[in-house]
Amino acid sequence: MCSSPAPSLMSTMSPTLETSLVACSALMSLPGVFSFRYSRLRQWNTLYLCGTDEYGTATETKAMEEGLTPQEICDKFHVIHADIYRWFNISFDIFGRTTTPQQTEITQDIFQRLWNRGFVLQDTVEQLRCESCARFLADRFVEGVCPFCGYEEARGDQCDKCGKLINAIELKNPQCKLCRSCPVVKSSQHLFLDLPKLEDRLEEWLGKTLPGSDWTPNARFIIRSWLRDGLKPRCITRDLKWGTPVPLEGFENKVFYVWFDATFGYLSITANYTDQWEKWWKNPEQVNLYQFMAKDNVPFHGLVFPCSALGAEDNYTLVSHLIATEYLNYEDGKFSKSRGVGVFGDMAQDTGIPADIWRFYLLYIRPEGQDSAFSWTDMLLKNNSELLNNLGNFINRAGMFVSKFFGGYVPEMVLTSDDQRLLAHVTLELHHYHQLLEKVRIRDALRSILTISRHGNQYIQVNEPWKRIKGNEADRQRAGTVTGLAVNIAALLSIMLQPYMPTVSTTIAAQLQLPLPACSILSTDFLCTLPAGHQIGTVSPLFQKLENDQIESLKQRFGGGQAKASRKPTDVETVTTDVETVTTAGPQQIKVLMDEVTKQGNIVRELKAQKADKNQVAAEVAKLLELKKQLALAEGKPLETPKGKKKK
Repeated sequence: MCSSPAPSLMSTMSPTLETSLVACSALMSLPGVFSFRYSRLRQWNTLYLCGTDEYGTATETKAMEEGLTPQEICDKFHVIHADIYRWFNISFDIFGRTTTPQQTEITQDIFQRLWNRGFVLQDTVEQLRCESCARFLADRFVEGVCPFCGYEEARGDQCDKCGKLINAIELKNPQCKLCRSCPVVKSSQHLFLDLPKLEDRLEEWLGKTLPGSDWTPNARFIIRSWLRDGLKPRCITRDLKWGTPVPLEGFENKVFYVWFDATFGYLSITANYTDQWEKWWKNPEQVNLYQFMAKDNVPFHGLVFPCSALGAEDNYTLVSHLIATEYLNYEDGKFSKSRGVGVFGDMAQDTGIPADIWRFYLLYIRPEGQDSAFSWTDMLLKNNSELLNNLGNFINRAGMFVSKFFGGYVPEMVLTSDDQRLLAHVTLELHHYHQLLEKVRIRDALRSILTISRHGNQYIQVNEPWKRIKGNEADRQRAGTVTGLAVNIAALLSIMLQPYMPTVSTTIAAQLQLPLPACSILSTDFLCTLPAGHQIGTVSPLFQKLENDQIESLKQRFGGGQAKASRKPTDVETVTTDVETVTTAGPQQIKVLMDEVTKQGNIVRELKAQKADKNQVAAEVAKLLELKKQLALAEGKPLETPKGKKKK
C-alpha cells in the first residue's frame, strides 16, 4: 500500500500522488514495489504494505494434509513467501499477515457498525453436515459423484473432470473427506451483507471517484457489469473454526468468510506497522490509495470492501486508483501447479537467472491491456537484445571510454547543436516516462528507458569517440564531449532503472560513483549529475548472455516435468482470491454470449412445455449452464459457488 499522511510534505508533491497508499495482493507485489520505488524517487511520502491472507478453508485443508495446525501451516508459508519476495528484492515497509489481534479487532468493529446500521441480514442456508465430525462441511471437505458426468471424486464446489460448478448438496453419494462418513443435509443460520441496500452509496462514491482516476478499463468494466445486474446479498459467514470469530450471539461457532475480512488485512497490517494507522486509513481527504491486483480480485476490492467501509460510516480511505491486470499465460497454455507447468515464485531463484532479469522481463510483458504470455524464447531474446546489446552495451561503452581515454575522469563538454538535439530526445523520453508512470503504465514506461539507451548507442556510433581521441585537438575535444554526455545519460538511466532493476541500478551507480543525493531523486528534467573532473569507478559488464541450450533446458524442466518434483508448496494464498480464475471479454463478445444464453433458455423452456424426454431436457439445461458460466467468466464475475441453498 502507498499512503502519505504528512501534511508538511504535501506542498512538494504531485497533486495526484501527494499522499499515496499502495496496497497490493502479494501476487501483485512486483508492480506494487515498482510504484513504491518510483514514489520514493519523486520524494512522495509512501507506505508500501502487503501480507499473507491466512484464514479460510484452504488453510484448514492444507493443515490437515500436512498434519499441522492451521496456525503452524500459516507460520510455515509466511516465511516461505517472505523469502521469495526478499529474493525478488521486493522491499515492503512491512510484510504482514491477517492472523493478528489487530485483524480481529478491526474486522469485528466494521461488522458491528454494519450490523448496528441495518446492513447485515440473517438467512437460513442448507448445507452438508457430518454428524461423526459434528461440523458443517465446507465445499473442500466434501467429495462425491458428479451429478453431471458421474465422476466419482468430484469436489463439493466443482468437478475436476467435466469442469461444471456444483452445489455440494447436489453431489451423489457425498462423503466427508475427514472421516469418509456420509453427511446429511441440515439448515444453518448465516449472515449476509445487504449489498442492495448499499448500492446507492456505492454508485455515488464511484461517480465521484472514477472520473479523472487511474482505474484500469477492465476494473471499471467488471464493477459496472456487477451493478448492471443489480447487487445481491452476499454471505459473509462460514461454519469453520479457522477465521475471525463472529461477535454476535448465536453465531459463536462461526467465522467470517475469508473474502469479507481479507481486504481489511491492509488496515490491520498497517496497524501492526504503526499506531498511527488511522492517519492512513481514516483520512480520505489527504491519502490516495493505489491497489494492484489481477482482475479476478476486482469485485472484492472495488465493490465488497467499499460497500463495507461506506456502510460502516467511519470515514475510511477507499481506493482511489484500482490497477488490475489481465492474465499472464505460460507459453501456449496456462500456468498449472498441479500439472507442473510454469515457473512459480519459489522456483525462479533455482533457474540461475538473476532476480533483476526476472523483474525486467515480467514487467516488460506485464498484461496491462490484454492477456500476455511468458515465453522462454522471448525472455532469451529480450535479455540478449534489449539488455545485453542495447542497454548494457551503451552504459558499458560510456563508462569504458571515460576509463580508457580520460583516465577515469569525466572530460570537459562543449555542446553542439547535435548534442542539444540528443538532449531534447532524452528529455522528451524522460517526460514520457514520468507521464506514463503517473498513470501507472509500468510496461510502457520501461520502453522509454530502452529508447534512451538506443539514442545513446546511435550517438556513440555516429560520433566515433574511439577514432576522434586519436585526432587533433578539436577531435579530442569532441571525443570528450561525446564521452561526457554519454556517461551522464548512463547516470540518468541508472536512476530511471531503479524501480525496475534495483540491483542493476545500484551496480551502475557504484561503477560511475554517482553521488548519493543524485541516486535518491529523479528530476522531471535531464540534469548533469557527473560534472567534468568527476572520477568514476571500475566499469564492468552488467548483463550476461542467455544461451539457447540453457533456455531449452529450462523450457523442458518447467513444461510439466517438475510436477512430481519436490518443491516448497505455496498453497497459503497471499491476499488473493480462492475462487475460479476468470477472464473478462469485450462488450461485443459479451453481447453474443448474452444472446446465446437467451436463445438456449428459450430452447429449454420449449422442451419443458412440450414435456420432452428428461434426458434431452437435461442435456439442453447443461448447455444453458455452460453458456451462463462462459458469460460470467466474460464479465469477470468470480465463479464462487454458494455454500448452500437458501430455504424457500
